[in-house]
Amino acid sequence: MNPAQRALWYIESHLAEPMTLDEIAAISGVSRFHIVRAFAAATGLPVMRYLRARRLTEAARLLANGAPDILSVALEADYGSHEAFTRAFRDQFGTTPEAVRAAMCANDLKLQEPILMDSTMLDHLAPPRFETARALLVAGPGERISCDNGAVIPGLWHRFHQEVADIPSRVGQVAYGVCCNGDDSGNFDYIAGVEVAEFSDLPRRFARIRIPEQRYAVFTHTEHVASIRRTVNTIWNRWLPASGLTAADAPSFERYDEAFDPATGNGGFEIWLPVKP
Repeated sequence: MNPAQRALWYIESHLAEPMTLDEIAAISGVSRFHIVRAFAAATGLPVMRYLRARRLTEAARLLANGAPDILSVALEADYGSHEAFTRAFRDQFGTTPEAVRAAMCANDLKLQEPILMDSTMLDHLAPPRFETARALLVAGPGERISCDNGAVIPGLWHRFHQEVADIPSRVGQVAYGVCCNGDDSGNFDYIAGVEVAEFSDLPRRFARIRIPEQRYAVFTHTEHVASIRRTVNTIWNRWLPASGLTAADAPSFERYDEAFDPATGNGGFEIWLPVKP
């Protein structure tokens, strides 16, 4: 059972009990950084958002079935007050607990059903090579990404190809898709960029990141770029747990050299995963 599957099992079997991200990570046998990335890679959702959505879904069903005491439902969903529960419920469903209880129906709500783990991993993942890469500066269009808006990344690359000529002090012809500044909610910054010699003349509209010297496991993705999620899922949920290594809390990136054709998405590229020495 991979880390994301363990996390799903723990959440669903302990839904009415208090739990933290650290506890979910411990049950999954990995670090909190690892489980945030692994769960998102497997499900497309941040682990704690999934937990919250599942609890609120079950609360909505209780209310639609006529639960007499909203506070009791709130406490069962791990909210300490009626007010906190109402705010979270409205954020999730766009309506109030009182309205759902009065309507005696939850069919119009966007409920979060239990996820059946999608096993769409690669049948075979070629072993990585290991490299210690020098520090580099990367600049280019960037955007804050959440697990469920990853579809904006291709648009970010479209912007990159329109604006790359405006990035000063470029070094070489390799392009980088950098994932950095991740948080416990599964959000991260994505920069579609190039290596630069310095940031001093960089226009403010471009994002920038200094990637320190780091050891990496380097995987080759040979399929179309659209299938990258399968490779990333396989890396985080199969290869890394079995490798005995620990992911470093550092930027990871895709490396696109001259073999990659941005017009067709073919040609292959590399995925560089930072690992602890």
